[in-house]
Order: sequence, then C-alpha cells, then structure tokens
Amino acid sequence: MWASAIRHGWVVDGDVPGPEVDEFADPGEVIEALAGSDGESLLAVQHPHRTPAALARNLTLPQALPQARRTLDRLLANAYRPVRDVVAVYEVAGPDGTAIGVLCLIDPAAIDAHVWHSEEVYPRIVADRAAALTGLGRATSAALLVPVADGEDLTAIASAAVEGREPDVRTADAGGRAHRLWLLEDHEDLLRQVRRHRLLVADGNHRVAAASRANAQLLALVTSGPDLRIGAIHRVLTGTGLTTADLAAAWRGVGLPVHERPDPPAPDKPGLVTVPSGLVVELPATAEPLPRIDHGLVERLLIAEALGIDPEGPHVRALPEGHVPGGDVDAVLRLAPVPLADVLAVHDQGRRMPRKSTYFTPKPHSGLLIANISGEF
Repeated sequence: MWASAIRHGWVVDGDVPGPEVDEFADPGEVIEALAGSDGESLLAVQHPHRTPAALARNLTLPQALPQARRTLDRLLANAYRPVRDVVAVYEVAGPDGTAIGVLCLIDPAAIDAHVWHSEEVYPRIVADRAAALTGLGRATSAALLVPVADGEDLTAIASAAVEGREPDVRTADAGGRAHRLWLLEDHEDLLRQVRRHRLLVADGNHRVAAASRANAQLLALVTSGPDLRIGAIHRVLTGTGLTTADLAAAWRGVGLPVHERPDPPAPDKPGLVTVPSGLVVELPATAEPLPRIDHGLVERLLIAEALGIDPEGPHVRALPEGHVPGGDVDAVLRLAPVPLADVLAVHDQGRRMPRKSTYFTPKPHSGLLIANISGEF
C-alpha cells in the first residue's frame, strides 16, 4: 500500500527544541538564527553545515551530517516520546488559512504514479535533501499534498475521526498559527481515503524529489483545506551591485515596457513585475502554452537574458510573500500569486510549473512528529 502508517516515530513532548524551524526563507536567516541560539535544536539538525561550529571548520553538509545525527538522537531521547504504528490527524489554523488532514508515510514508488510534482526543482537542493534523509534516517518535516479533485470527503473524515478528542500535541508558532495533532492507531479508514485520491505536491517539491532520489519514505500531510491559500513567491537580486536605473535600462534593452512609479504595489494578477524602488515591468506574450506561469519568463528574460545572471546562482533567491529579505539586497522582483485554477490546468496538461512559483499556506509545523524512514532503530 503506497500510503501507510508510521511504524516507528517520535512525537514531541512540549515544544520543538530551538528556534522556529519553518520561519526562515534563506540560508542567511538560518545562519543568523543558529548563531543566536543556545543549546541543541532541530534547526541545527536540518542545517548542520550552517551552525557556528560547522562554519568555523568549513564543513560541507555530508561532513556535518554525523554530528547532526548524534544531535537528533539526543533530542529524541530528551524532548520526544516514541510511538508505533500510528497516523496523525493534523490541523493548522491561522491568519494564512486553515487545513486538516492526514499525516502519514508515502512510498517513494508512488511518486509520479499517485503523487505528482507541481513544480520543477533545483538539483543541488534535491541532492542536499536526499543526503540528509540518508544520513539522518528520519524525516523531520512533511510535504504538503493536496487531492487534485474532490478532496472535501478527506476533510470530513479527518475531522470526524478526532471529534471530541483532546489532541496529543497542541502548540502555536511565531506566525500566530495554532497546530493540533492527534495520534490514531485505528487508521485504516483514513489511509484508504488517502489512497482514493490523485495527489499534487502543494509544498515540498524538493522534499518529494529527495525522497524519490534516496528511495526513502516521504512524510506527508494530505489535506484539501478547507482554506488553503496560494501566496506569491518573488525573486531577490543580491550582491549584483545593480541599481534601479541599471535594471530599467537592461530591461528596456530587451524590448520590455518599463514604467517608473514611486513605490508600486505587488501585482495582484499575472503579467506584471514590480520593483519597490520604483519600477513596473509589463511581461510580453509568448508562444508558451496557456496558462503561462510568469516565474519562468522572469528568470529567462529579465534575469538571465537582460542581466546576464544565472537564475540558479548565488545572486538570485526566492522570497515567499510576507517574508522580509535579509542581507545585501539590490532589488526585489515582485510577482503575482499563481491562481489555483492555473496550477490545476498546468497539471492537467502534464506540465510542471517553474520552481518556487507557488506559496501554499498554511503549512505543517516541522518536528511535531518525526518518522523513522530506515530499517534501523
């Protein structure tokens, strides 16, 4: 069965140790948080090569993983309790939406058979995540999977399964979201409901690709809401030395209409890019199939062709809506959210959207339930 229970796992006893694991949009923020934290943390397990000690020794991720595994062992012994043969009903509710669904394991063989990617991925990130899965032997965060159609029954059965029960875990995060988790040993009806659906990756395309590459089970929250939202993901230019005038000249040089407007708002519909320092760019029509997802065109035309910058290189970062860019920021290229209808239409056509083009919320909290994905322990 491609969706299964967690045969051996650990549930947190209180709060997840350390800084908020899910609040950081780029490596610089992680490094800063780890530098300011005391004691061992799940964040250090997930980013072991970004701890002060690892940076001082110039450790790569593979070199830092043995220490991360020892740290995780200690965290599980001191801040978690073991559980066996369970699935969880998981609920998150906050200012960016609400979701309730089933937290379970997905067999890697189900990827591209029952679970489909929604976006392209960065190969280097997939390689890092696959190495971490293999090195740790445990999944510490979950991908977010949504039924392509008719998911309301999943919401109903998950809600009914925990009606009137006190949650096993109750916590809140820094973004004002409430998280509740119920562990269920009587779970076959829930798993049967999950297996009825064709699932699309809403959040965690890199985690899904890494699980496939490592041939490891995927920890996933399968949910249809009832109030999932899609926010924008922008692009940040950093360390380029380019000014607003430089950007305008380069974009006009490839034939783009560029308008100078003070403090333009973020676009609310596809077809425009705005730069807070005073630019509005009209994107051209192309021969791409419709619906076109702007992120691919922005990376190819505005960044690679016009500016001569590698979109996969160190000078370009993805910035989820609501996050403040840190570090040496030259410009933020703000794009509109991708409508859900466009996400589903691209999937129906057998295509994938450009990497980092959708920001589904709300997301499951890392570290509340950790799953063994190896034959050990």
